[in-house]
Amino acid sequence: MNTCPTRRRFLVSVTTNAIGLTILKTASSAWSAQANEKLNIALIGVGGRGNWFVGAIPQLGQNLVALCDVDADKNPDAYKKLPNARRFQDYRKMIDESSKSIDAFIVATPDHSHAPASAAAMRAGKPVYCEKPLARTVGESRRLQELARKYKAATSMGNQGTASGQFRRALELIRDGTMGEIKDVHFWNSAGGQDWKDAPKAGGTPPESLEWDLWLGPAAYRPYAREWMRWLAWRDFGTSLLGNWASHSANLAFMALKVHELWRNPPQPHPIIKIEAKHTGVNRLSFPKWEIIKWHIPARAEFPPITFTWHNGRIAESRDYLEKIIGEELDWGDKKEKKWVDHGGAIILGTKGRVRATEHNATVRLLPKENFADVQINRPEKVAASLGHEMDWLQACRGGPPAWANFDYADALNEFLMLGNVATQFEIPLEFDPVSMKIVNNSEADGLLHCEYRKGWSL
Repeated sequence: MNTCPTRRRFLVSVTTNAIGLTILKTASSAWSAQANEKLNIALIGVGGRGNWFVGAIPQLGQNLVALCDVDADKNPDAYKKLPNARRFQDYRKMIDESSKSIDAFIVATPDHSHAPASAAAMRAGKPVYCEKPLARTVGESRRLQELARKYKAATSMGNQGTASGQFRRALELIRDGTMGEIKDVHFWNSAGGQDWKDAPKAGGTPPESLEWDLWLGPAAYRPYAREWMRWLAWRDFGTSLLGNWASHSANLAFMALKVHELWRNPPQPHPIIKIEAKHTGVNRLSFPKWEIIKWHIPARAEFPPITFTWHNGRIAESRDYLEKIIGEELDWGDKKEKKWVDHGGAIILGTKGRVRATEHNATVRLLPKENFADVQINRPEKVAASLGHEMDWLQACRGGPPAWANFDYADALNEFLMLGNVATQFEIPLEFDPVSMKIVNNSEADGLLHCEYRKGWSL
């Protein structure tokens, strides 16, 4: 009997072991395309980040056959580039009418529509690529993970740094002890939140091209106001910088230190993550101007307890501390010419050295530099190399190994981050049980793990 593993089984094993997850393989009953067949892909959300996919998917050799946006005039160039693509304003109609001719879906909408759109696609039996953040709330994240398992869907979240050679090599170095015992992790973004105190006043009518009710989607109805569409700033629609930047910046440390094992292979009794937040004051409408959030993480797998700290906003307390532990000056837009290098990032502190990662975690430096001059950091030596973040997902759609950012992993990361957005709505520390998905010491905070949906938009 031939006992040698097939190449596919070997790659699945390597990838699974690399990130320390028990990942469900694509079963024979699940949809998958033939190895050399072009996929027919539908894009939900063609403006903003969606515009990137308009060019990228054809360049990756796939067919972009349907486009959906609630604003018919959002990205006219997309329709010029893809004149044969079917056009929709309601993704539910797109899925109902075209699912038989569509192989996979990409979701690139505002944050509040990520979960309903991704859920609808998986229920139709399709693979899904969802831009970060995975979802707006903890409960939505968990539901997407459950649906991905139920429908055996090939999935990925769009935190692209996961695919870089330096990301994967740094993961190896952290896990093999090159940096010593990791004591602390800090990640940051200099932008801060809007901290708006008053809801927009209704006024005017929406543009003729915009279906306002569809833009609101699952959120509670309200009259049109243009300011609502600055969705990143509002808790009803966005996730602020924790969703839109920390999904990148916390990723390396979260994965390398196996924090996700608290969700998937938890120790007994149930682990408790403690979250405490300093901020500019409780604002249930918008997000703090600045915030410092700390997660106290218990032991898991082979790793001891650790703390993760998020710094958001240009406050001297954070910048002075980060410059001290990094060992160099940071440019947060007002000192040198490195604004787009230093505005976000992470520092992973070990007893033998430090890993300094840029905002996407795609590039890293080992510090102090002189101690690691002979250490190769550009490509993985033990774990699987990536074909490219989107290409890894496309291969999973064809029955290949799961993408590293699949929803089984992305759920844990997003739940972790969205707990921070709950913590900034309280003045006391919160205690979260990741197994039962419950805040055990504050019933009001526990209620914020979930959200209500308008009829027709539920998960």
